[in-house]
Amino acid sequence: MTLSIIQMPLGPLQTNCYLMACTEMRQAAIIDPAWDARAIVRQVEEQGWTISHILLTHAHFDHVGALADLKARTDAPVYAHADTAPMLERATLAASMWGFTIDQPPPPDHWLEEGQIVAVGELRAAVLYTPGHAPGHVCFYLAEHHVVFDGDVLFQGSIGRTDLPGGDHATLMASIRDKLLPLPDETLVLSGHGQPTTIGDERRTNPF
Repeated sequence: MTLSIIQMPLGPLQTNCYLMACTEMRQAAIIDPAWDARAIVRQVEEQGWTISHILLTHAHFDHVGALADLKARTDAPVYAHADTAPMLERATLAASMWGFTIDQPPPPDHWLEEGQIVAVGELRAAVLYTPGHAPGHVCFYLAEHHVVFDGDVLFQGSIGRTDLPGGDHATLMASIRDKLLPLPDETLVLSGHGQPTTIGDERRTNPF
């Protein structure tokens, strides 16, 4: 099976939206529809893919800014951890407090749990429960391809902030220690902001 990944930094905070596609079955998951559903759909159509899943790592407004529009355009099912529900409901309010306007995101169609396997075409992504940055935060790990989509948990040379509502530094560090650092060094880390890195590089050089 062939994995294709497109990184799209979108919106005022340049949040990374990812297109994760099984090129054999031509199915794609949208991970964190940050902003601009039209651009996301256009990119998918240019590749000749169909959107089969909308996956949320967490529900901060800059990760769900295009969720309502994307859902309306595609009717693809939305997947998130149950603990994201309160934050998702307050996303428009949270955005307004930062001076931004987003449409009210719809509730998820399916709840994600630790260890669950999400099948996108022939791809298999394991759900890793990684709270600390935000309630209900999850990562999506493709062991066969040595890739983890980790939202705002671990960044190149940094970690997710924990000073926002629902954040907790000790919990975040436990998530990194217990769920991400055990992954193989060559695992590609695709974060919600910034450039890709690897588990090995962060293990060796991350000051946190």
